[in-house]
Amino acid sequence: MILRADQIEQLLSKPKDRRDPIAITPQPVFDDEKRGAASIDIRLGCWFQVFRQTRVSHFDVYDPSDEAPSEAQLTKHHYVPFGKDYILHPRAFVLAVTLEWIRLPSDVAGYVIGRSSWGRHGLIIATATGVHPGFTGCLTLELTNVGEVPITIKPGTTICQLFLHSVDAGDPNLVDRSRFIGKRKPTIGSIKLDDVAKKLSLPML
Repeated sequence: MILRADQIEQLLSKPKDRRDPIAITPQPVFDDEKRGAASIDIRLGCWFQVFRQTRVSHFDVYDPSDEAPSEAQLTKHHYVPFGKDYILHPRAFVLAVTLEWIRLPSDVAGYVIGRSSWGRHGLIIATATGVHPGFTGCLTLELTNVGEVPITIKPGTTICQLFLHSVDAGDPNLVDRSRFIGKRKPTIGSIKLDDVAKKLSLPML
């Protein structure tokens, strides 16, 4: 069941009533216009991560060797203070981060989608980013300008929507333990072959 904004407000206002509380800092704005909505607005943070101009011919995301370029070699972080602009040019791609620090309990999950007002200007935000029970940290957003003109974005602006829904409560110890837990800056992470993919990659006999 998707939680309405007023239900989320109630959960946030009474953290001591739950053994495993939800937390969103800074708290969303809950006014009369938004209390009946099925989502809450999430704001753009100050950190951005862009890919460097590099001589690497391609990204081999499966290369486990020590010679593979590190994230620091491939990307760089930019801090944009509140009140300053970040210009996203046409066909540019950048990772950003939410202003909010989010903690979900073991019985709540969520997903992020862009705001249509931004999408109509050519800004694509995330790709249905899933937020698993037990997640703690700032969310990484994937921003792309698919329009024909540059777009100005400012930290602190409402940039996307977070939908939250209840899930059957399970063991609090069996929650999301991904490598993205606890992040305050955007990160590209890594892609690893699971056991099935490794077997499928073996030479045919």
